[in-house]
Amino acid sequence: MININISAYYLRNFYSKVSILALPTSPAGPLYRIGAVSHTTGIPVSTLRIWETRYGAFSPIKTEGKQRLFAEHDMSKALLLKQLSLNGHGISTIANLDLEQLRRMSNLPHNRPHSLAAPGQPVSIAVVGLGMANRIESQKFAAGLKQNQIKVTDVLADLAAAALAELAQQPQVLLVKVNTLQTGVHTDLQTLIHKHKFAQTIVIYNFATDAVVQAMKYSGLIVRREPISDIELAELLQSVLFVDPVRAQEFGTSGGVIAGRKYSDATLSRVAGISTNVLCECPRHVAELIAQLASFEQYSQECLNRNAEDAHLHAYLRSISGSARSLFENALEKIAHHEGIDLSEGAP
Repeated sequence: MININISAYYLRNFYSKVSILALPTSPAGPLYRIGAVSHTTGIPVSTLRIWETRYGAFSPIKTEGKQRLFAEHDMSKALLLKQLSLNGHGISTIANLDLEQLRRMSNLPHNRPHSLAAPGQPVSIAVVGLGMANRIESQKFAAGLKQNQIKVTDVLADLAAAALAELAQQPQVLLVKVNTLQTGVHTDLQTLIHKHKFAQTIVIYNFATDAVVQAMKYSGLIVRREPISDIELAELLQSVLFVDPVRAQEFGTSGGVIAGRKYSDATLSRVAGISTNVLCECPRHVAELIAQLASFEQYSQECLNRNAEDAHLHAYLRSISGSARSLFENALEKIAHHEGIDLSEGAP
């Protein structure tokens, strides 16, 4: 009897109406029938078979019944081959390249995908987890992001691989898929964020204790539990972006990704209690505003998590409050510089 793992269960929700078969003997994770690969990538089954048999692009496992079973890396390769072939590359010249070579080609300026015609520059994302990368690069998911283009610059198999990787660019967002959240995962993520200076980090998980989830939220990470639909995931990504490029320019910002919190509640409380010579007690007022905006930002995020029907509204509210919070943090830094206030964590 075949034991179907938990990740395969959630992938079934994602690939609705598509038959998916996960085998525990596969070290790379779940395996997919050719119909599921076709549904996700938008590549006809006949084309996938030609790419496999004529050009050797894939080496799927074949069952006794001659069914083809494709791994996660095959799904990734199919998506990249489709993108590059649409950009003019002959399949015969790229079919035998590995994932790293294909991704480097796809990230060249003239090869960037144009499926998300959005204003401004695309937001760069590093993804940990092949399944998650395949999902957000699929044609179906691309339609869910209405305003901002995203560009996957790096795909890492897991956190261990991410810790050793030298990323191709400086991605603005880190998107991570893990089955279980533990204290060690939180530590690994903080190390990764410190190394690469991601503006925002989103973590999708299956199981975790409340204590670990809360600790990750307090450190500025966006944490969301599976199952999460394509629409919800798109809104989640949208919530970390400036949603109004024109208004962003009016505020003197360039749009793009909203940075995570710079200052903890403890630091803001300390600053609010400092007496200065600034008129109207600006440090106190600005620190209190930042704390209130951060609270509303978290509240909107939790509403986004709970209510799929109102996800777009709460994504917008979180984006607006996050933008305002970031602007006031910049203002607090100017005040602190003027008044000689130490904003570092744990300062007296």
